[in-house]
Amino acid sequence: MKKETPLVKQYRSIKAEYPDTLLFFRLGDFYELFDEDAIEGSKLMEIALT
Repeated sequence: MKKETPLVKQYRSIKAEYPDTLLFFRLGDFYELFDEDAIEGSKLMEIALT
């Protein structure tokens, strides 16, 4: 099993506090969604899930 990265730990910690909110994470010049947020966000914004 892979060890969680600090980013993943931070994401999960914040997501636990706000489970019903899409959590956008800024990575450099971009914002990203992860896990279920990515799936839901791609549907809401009508963009491709990559």
